Amino acid sequence: MAQRGSYAKGIAKREEILTTALDVIARNGYRRTSVKELADAVGLSQAGLLHYFSSKEELFQEVLRKRDEVDSASFGLEPESPIRSFVGVIRHNSEVPGLVQLYAQLSTEAADAEHPAHDFFVERYVQFRSTFGGMLREEQRAGRLDPELDVARVANLFLAAADGLQTQWMLDTSIDMADHIAYLWQLVARND
Repeated sequence: MAQRGSYAKGIAKREEILTTALDVIARNGYRRTSVKELADAVGLSQAGLLHYFSSKEELFQEVLRKRDEVDSASFGLEPESPIRSFVGVIRHNSEVPGLVQLYAQLSTEAADAEHPAHDFFVERYVQFRSTFGGMLREEQRAGRLDPELDVARVANLFLAAADGLQTQWMLDTSIDMADHIAYLWQLVARND
């Protein structure tokens, strides 16, 4: 019985670490956040913090997974306007620059098949294309999108636009990422 309690406490501590890391990285940025700082923020040593993760890379990967989980809960697809949810996430990203930096850095590093986060990003892109593609198919059925559009390609283009805009925004914060994505939607959607 004690083992179950210990397991539950471990899961709770891991969640606390991830939630705290979201705040610290969003505020300080990826490059200016150390494992020591994260450990201090949750009352652990560096070794104690890494006890909950196999490596620093896994910690940061799990931070991004937690970010996706939080964003999904906060900006879940609105049945009447799913694109508004997507634009909401993009707008929110401008409020958490450190997490955008972490995502950009880790996704680039994960292009190497040997990187610990490689599978995470491959699966994340597959999931996004599937979810966004499903939303596009619903929009086609509702008559708000051209039925001839290749939804798989359009979903991939939206993902590429969002990632590319994040990179541009990190270099020039005057770029309104959400506005650009909303404009792209206007170009794709039927305006009958």
